[in-house]
Amino acid sequence: MTTYLLDTNIVLRFSNPSDGQHELVTNAVAAILATGDECLLVPQVLIEMWVAATRPTDVNGLGWSTTYTRNVIEQLLQRFPLAEEAPQLFPTWLEIVATQKISGKRAHDARIIAMMKIASIHHILTLNPGDFANLADITVVHPQHIVDTE
Repeated sequence: MTTYLLDTNIVLRFSNPSDGQHELVTNAVAAILATGDECLLVPQVLIEMWVAATRPTDVNGLGWSTTYTRNVIEQLLQRFPLAEEAPQLFPTWLEIVATQKISGKRAHDARIIAMMKIASIHHILTLNPGDFANLADITVVHPQHIVDTE
């Protein structure tokens, strides 16, 4: 069985039926689950989702209320397992950002990679494969690839 971590951009579109990529993402997740593989979440993704979902629409957010966003996250947690953070998350993240000289916003992606590393997750489903390029020995999968191979 293959386990796929769902990136923030996947979770946001999966949770937002009015998004233009909702169908693509939903079909990809359904195809993964139909093969007996697993999709899971990590706290970092849900935190990033909260930020984007509750940010006003005029600054590239969804403009959702905190109550609605919490309900969406609760629904996601009922549907997908959550990998628990472990004490080695921070030292693993620090090693990744220091050795690969990562700065700025990419440090968030490095934290997701650190979580994947300590949880032994080797695949990530994302709409932005470049965000994870050269960060770790993982398989980065775009949802279109999943849908095209059905």
